[in-house]
Amino acid sequence: MNKKADEYITKDLGEASSLLCNSAILLKLQKEKNFYWFVFQDKELCEKTAREYWFGNLLVNARKYYEEMRMLKDRLFSQK
Repeated sequence: MNKKADEYITKDLGEASSLLCNSAILLKLQKEKNFYWFVFQDKELCEKTAREYWFGNLLVNARKYYEEMRMLKDRLFSQK
């Protein structure tokens, strides 16, 4: 997979939703075999947010998290 130095990638839907809640910018979905990578701008912000997410320290608005996850699912399922 090709990515630029300042891009952050994840294939985890929950992590991607939390990144969006914390103002990260989704650049694209990139297909690899039978799954997609979420590609974000600003690697430093995304790495900080991802650490907080995985350690259980990230606080986000529950409704915004749900809306971001729903939007990502819609984008994934429209990629045919």
